[in-house]
Amino acid sequence: VQLQASGGGLVQPGGSLRLACAASGFTIDFFAIAWFRQAPGKEREGVSCIDNNDGSTNYADSVKGRFTISRDNAKNTVYLQMNSLKPEDTAVYYCATDSSPGSSCHRPPDYWGQGTQVTVSS
Repeated sequence: VQLQASGGGLVQPGGSLRLACAASGFTIDFFAIAWFRQAPGKEREGVSCIDNNDGSTNYADSVKGRFTISRDNAKNTVYLQMNSLKPEDTAVYYCATDSSPGSSCHRPPDYWGQGTQVTVSS
């Protein structure tokens, strides 16, 4: 099981980025996939999650209305579209999954990808 996050970079405030989480070794159709982030000196926080059963999504209050999570099962990839970026969005972003039967956004993930750095600065 492997998750590969990509798409990070340096962007000005108000700009956009799209992160991708490519899965290998398993099919994302059957698993919830989540995005987390960790800023320097801060604890890791959940950003968004997309369920595998009904495609339902959830978002942290800090990103609601600005970020959109989606999945492309054909490409075995989950995306995080980030718009109206703010300096406080600067962090390393990770994707992760709960690999247990009945995978859910409501259980802590047990497989993590490597992070991708997002820096929002003028």
